[in-house]
Amino acid sequence: MMRRISIFGATGSVGTSTLDLVRREPESFEVVALTAFSDVDGLAAAARECGARIAVIGDERLYSALKDALQGSGVDAAAGEDALVDAAQAGADWSMAAIVGCAGLRPTMAALQAGGTVALANKESLVSAGALMMDQAARSGATLLPVDSEHNAIFQCLAGSRLEDVARITLTASGGPFRTFTREEMRGITPAQAVAHPNWSMGAKISVDSATMMNKGLELIEAAHLFPIGLDRIEILVHPQSIIHSMVEYRDRSTLAQLGSPDMRIPIASALAWPERMTTPCKPLDLARAGRLDFEAPDEERFPALRLARQVAGEGGAAPAILNAANEVAVAAFLKGDIGFLDIAMIVEDVLNRYSAPAPCRIEDVLEVDARARTMAGQVMERLTA
Repeated sequence: MMRRISIFGATGSVGTSTLDLVRREPESFEVVALTAFSDVDGLAAAARECGARIAVIGDERLYSALKDALQGSGVDAAAGEDALVDAAQAGADWSMAAIVGCAGLRPTMAALQAGGTVALANKESLVSAGALMMDQAARSGATLLPVDSEHNAIFQCLAGSRLEDVARITLTASGGPFRTFTREEMRGITPAQAVAHPNWSMGAKISVDSATMMNKGLELIEAAHLFPIGLDRIEILVHPQSIIHSMVEYRDRSTLAQLGSPDMRIPIASALAWPERMTTPCKPLDLARAGRLDFEAPDEERFPALRLARQVAGEGGAAPAILNAANEVAVAAFLKGDIGFLDIAMIVEDVLNRYSAPAPCRIEDVLEVDARARTMAGQVMERLTA
């Protein structure tokens, strides 16, 4: 059967990888909606090529530019946050949630409300509103498929097994480009160095998160929602080669691992074709060429983001949303050169110490917590740079 799909964040790294797979099997997919925040040319070109019904630009000021770029194509143009929510309920069977940051929360929730299959690549949404999202999926009957390579690996390792038989889940981490750096050596790290990941090709924000290891902390929070076996049974293991993407140990002490080349098209294809499989152009895994697989424990002294993430995962409530918002602000400031690399985790911890809020009951509560935490992060940075 042809699958009707929508891609939110179509011009980003995950979105373009998804479109690459769709392009290879055009007879299998009908594209309902594509979205981007500000890349009018990229969005229009993708919508024209795949024959999307709707193209939505997040920045309302760019509506006229998008409409002009789509003239004569038969693709409807729309703009703004409400249009993103409408697109999420436009009749797709399968939606890729790949908008970076908390900006993806409302359209992701709308897609879950529609009751289809949601492939989740936007970890910040699940971090900030995990309990609400999991509850919404249960109430609407939506299927939530993880796309992050680590969570997708766990999902694959759990196939045909019961969660109650799981003894331990291990999230693997590359350790990022500064795995062997001392804290002193990290002081002079530049944005250009931080976005140069040794294994993966990713966007700037997630690359910086990988460098601070906040990305792995966010994934820990995600895993606690997706695979509720108890936070004390979810571990992180540094694996520099990024070949084993995660592992599941069962109570009989059998351990299953999912292995593959570090190419995001592999987990995307797993979600795109699920419950079946599809062919990808990715390099086959060559373990003889790899030669060795190394592992080491994470260092929470050099990478305090891991400690902060586990702390807020245990607290629950509004704490993960506060951590995520403060981190987004700090990473953006670092990429602009306004603060140093080590300042990122320090700002996040400062905001966590200064701000607490009741557990969110609605998406509006999450967005309110997010906004307040962003304001406080800005205030912390002002004092830091004064």
